Amino acid sequence: MKNFNGKALFIDRNDINTDEIIPAKYLTEVDKKALKPYLLEDLKLEGFSTDMIAGKNVVITKSNFGCGSSREHAPWAFEVNGINMVIGISFARIFRQNMFNCGMLAIELPEADIEEIFRTCSKTGVEVSTDLAKQTITFYADNINKVCSFEISGFNKDLVASGGWVNYADKKY
Repeated sequence: MKNFNGKALFIDRNDINTDEIIPAKYLTEVDKKALKPYLLEDLKLEGFSTDMIAGKNVVITKSNFGCGSSREHAPWAFEVNGINMVIGISFARIFRQNMFNCGMLAIELPEADIEEIFRTCSKTGVEVSTDLAKQTITFYADNINKVCSFEISGFNKDLVASGGWVNYADKKY
Protein backbone atom coordinates (compact mmCIF):
# COMPACT_ATOMS: atom_id res chain seq x y z
CA MET A 1 0.00 0.00 0.00
CA LYS A 2 1.18 3.50 -0.81
CA ASN A 3 2.09 6.17 1.72
CA PHE A 4 -0.74 8.59 2.55
CA ASN A 5 1.13 10.69 5.07
CA GLY A 6 3.42 13.68 4.84
CA LYS A 7 3.64 17.36 4.07
CA ALA A 8 0.86 19.05 2.16
CA LEU A 9 0.88 21.23 -0.95
CA PHE A 10 -1.99 23.74 -0.89
CA ILE A 11 -3.68 24.57 -4.20
CA ASP A 12 -6.18 27.30 -3.39
CA ARG A 13 -8.49 27.23 -6.39
CA ASN A 14 -11.62 25.49 -7.64
CA ASP A 15 -11.86 23.71 -10.99
CA ILE A 16 -8.26 22.57 -11.45
CA ASN A 17 -8.50 20.59 -14.69
CA THR A 18 -6.48 17.64 -15.92
CA ASP A 19 -4.70 19.81 -18.52
CA GLU A 20 -3.36 21.90 -15.65
CA ILE A 21 -2.37 18.76 -13.74
CA ILE A 22 -0.50 17.31 -16.72
CA PRO A 23 -0.57 19.13 -20.07
CA ALA A 24 -2.03 17.20 -23.01
CA LYS A 25 1.25 17.38 -24.97
CA TYR A 26 2.68 14.77 -22.58
CA LEU A 27 -0.12 12.24 -23.03
CA THR A 28 1.94 10.23 -25.51
CA GLU A 29 4.13 9.12 -22.59
CA VAL A 30 3.54 5.55 -21.50
CA ASP A 31 6.17 5.53 -18.77
CA LYS A 32 4.94 7.26 -15.61
CA LYS A 33 8.45 8.44 -14.75
CA ALA A 34 8.56 10.56 -17.92
CA LEU A 35 5.70 12.68 -16.51
CA LYS A 36 7.52 13.68 -13.32
CA PRO A 37 8.92 17.09 -14.32
CA TYR A 38 5.65 18.27 -15.88
CA LEU A 39 3.24 18.01 -12.94
CA LEU A 40 1.20 21.23 -12.63
CA GLU A 41 3.38 22.85 -15.30
CA ASP A 42 0.44 24.81 -16.74
CA LEU A 43 -1.25 25.72 -13.44
CA LYS A 44 -1.92 29.45 -13.32
CA LEU A 45 -2.23 30.45 -9.68
CA GLU A 46 -0.78 33.52 -8.02
CA GLY A 47 2.18 32.60 -5.84
CA PHE A 48 2.40 29.04 -7.16
CA SER A 49 5.61 27.57 -8.50
CA THR A 50 6.33 23.97 -9.47
CA ASP A 51 9.30 24.20 -7.07
CA MET A 52 6.72 23.98 -4.27
CA ILE A 53 5.97 20.33 -5.19
CA ALA A 54 9.28 18.94 -3.92
CA GLY A 55 8.96 17.19 -0.57
CA LYS A 56 5.17 17.19 -0.59
CA ASN A 57 3.13 13.98 -0.32
CA VAL A 58 -0.44 15.29 -0.15
CA VAL A 59 -2.40 17.94 -2.05
CA ILE A 60 -5.11 19.96 -0.31
CA THR A 61 -7.37 21.81 -2.71
CA LYS A 62 -10.89 23.14 -3.24
CA SER A 63 -13.79 21.85 -5.38
CA ASN A 64 -14.19 20.08 -8.72
CA PHE A 65 -10.55 18.99 -8.79
CA GLY A 66 -9.56 16.94 -11.84
CA CYS A 67 -12.30 18.22 -14.14
CA GLY A 68 -11.77 18.22 -17.89
CA SER A 69 -10.48 15.35 -19.97
CA SER A 70 -10.44 11.88 -18.46
CA ARG A 71 -6.96 10.43 -18.29
CA GLU A 72 -4.93 8.26 -15.97
CA HIS A 73 -1.91 10.44 -16.68
CA ALA A 74 -3.15 12.98 -14.10
CA PRO A 75 -2.94 10.56 -11.12
CA TRP A 76 0.27 9.09 -12.57
CA ALA A 77 1.92 12.53 -12.56
CA PHE A 78 1.10 12.90 -8.87
CA GLU A 79 2.23 9.37 -8.07
CA VAL A 80 5.70 9.72 -9.65
CA ASN A 81 6.16 12.90 -7.63
CA GLY A 82 5.43 11.06 -4.37
CA ILE A 83 1.90 12.47 -3.98
CA ASN A 84 -0.57 9.65 -3.36
CA MET A 85 -3.45 11.58 -1.84
CA VAL A 86 -5.50 14.61 -2.86
CA ILE A 87 -7.93 16.10 -0.33
CA GLY A 88 -10.63 18.46 -1.52
CA ILE A 89 -14.24 19.51 -1.32
CA SER A 90 -15.16 17.58 -4.48
CA PHE A 91 -13.63 15.85 -7.47
CA ALA A 92 -14.58 15.20 -11.05
CA ARG A 93 -16.01 11.68 -11.05
CA ILE A 94 -13.55 10.13 -13.50
CA PHE A 95 -10.48 11.72 -11.89
CA ARG A 96 -11.60 10.47 -8.47
CA GLN A 97 -12.07 6.91 -9.73
CA ASN A 98 -8.76 7.01 -11.62
CA MET A 99 -7.06 7.88 -8.32
CA PHE A 100 -8.60 4.82 -6.63
CA ASN A 101 -7.84 2.65 -9.67
CA CYS A 102 -4.17 3.66 -9.27
CA GLY A 103 -4.23 2.76 -5.57
CA MET A 104 -4.32 6.39 -4.50
CA LEU A 105 -6.73 8.39 -2.35
CA ALA A 106 -9.06 11.18 -3.46
CA ILE A 107 -10.70 12.25 -0.21
CA GLU A 108 -13.67 14.59 -0.04
CA LEU A 109 -14.12 16.64 3.12
CA PRO A 110 -16.82 19.18 3.92
CA GLU A 111 -16.16 22.70 2.68
CA ALA A 112 -16.04 24.05 6.25
CA ASP A 113 -13.19 21.65 7.13
CA ILE A 114 -11.23 22.49 3.97
CA GLU A 115 -11.69 26.23 4.57
CA GLU A 116 -10.51 25.87 8.19
CA ILE A 117 -7.43 23.91 7.09
CA PHE A 118 -6.59 26.55 4.49
CA ARG A 119 -7.15 29.37 6.99
CA THR A 120 -5.09 27.83 9.79
CA CYS A 121 -2.39 25.86 7.96
CA SER A 122 -1.72 27.04 4.41
CA LYS A 123 0.80 29.69 5.47
CA THR A 124 2.69 27.59 8.02
CA GLY A 125 2.43 24.15 6.45
CA VAL A 126 0.81 21.01 7.74
CA GLU A 127 1.67 17.35 8.24
CA VAL A 128 -1.04 14.88 7.31
CA SER A 129 -1.51 11.42 8.78
CA THR A 130 -4.07 9.00 7.35
CA ASP A 131 -5.67 5.94 8.92
CA LEU A 132 -7.39 4.11 6.06
CA ALA A 133 -8.91 1.45 8.34
CA LYS A 134 -10.56 4.07 10.58
CA GLN A 135 -11.16 6.43 7.64
CA THR A 136 -9.63 9.42 9.41
CA ILE A 137 -7.13 12.09 8.47
CA THR A 138 -5.23 14.06 11.10
CA PHE A 139 -3.77 17.47 10.30
CA TYR A 140 -0.82 18.61 12.46
CA ALA A 141 0.47 22.18 12.39
CA ASP A 142 1.87 24.35 15.17
CA ASN A 143 -0.88 24.19 17.83
CA ILE A 144 -3.37 22.41 15.58
CA ASN A 145 -4.33 18.76 15.75
CA LYS A 146 -7.50 18.40 13.65
CA VAL A 147 -9.02 15.00 12.94
CA CYS A 148 -11.49 14.59 10.05
CA SER A 149 -13.45 11.51 9.10
CA PHE A 150 -14.00 10.57 5.48
CA GLU A 151 -16.14 8.13 3.55
CA ILE A 152 -14.80 5.63 1.04
CA SER A 153 -16.66 2.64 -0.40
CA GLY A 154 -15.52 -0.85 0.49
CA PHE A 155 -14.58 -1.49 -3.13
CA ASN A 156 -12.46 1.66 -3.42
CA LYS A 157 -10.85 0.90 -0.05
CA ASP A 158 -9.94 -2.56 -1.44
CA LEU A 159 -8.47 -0.96 -4.58
CA VAL A 160 -6.32 1.36 -2.48
CA ALA A 161 -5.24 -1.40 -0.06
CA SER A 162 -4.27 -3.59 -3.04
CA GLY A 163 -2.22 -0.83 -4.65
CA GLY A 164 -4.63 -0.28 -7.52
CA TRP A 165 -6.91 -2.03 -9.97
CA VAL A 166 -4.31 -4.31 -11.59
CA ASN A 167 -3.11 -5.70 -8.24
CA TYR A 168 -6.70 -6.02 -7.04
CA ALA A 169 -7.67 -7.97 -10.18
CA ASP A 170 -4.61 -10.21 -9.86
CA LYS A 171 -5.69 -11.15 -6.31
CA LYS A 172 -9.38 -11.61 -7.11
CA TYR A 173 -9.44 -13.19 -10.55
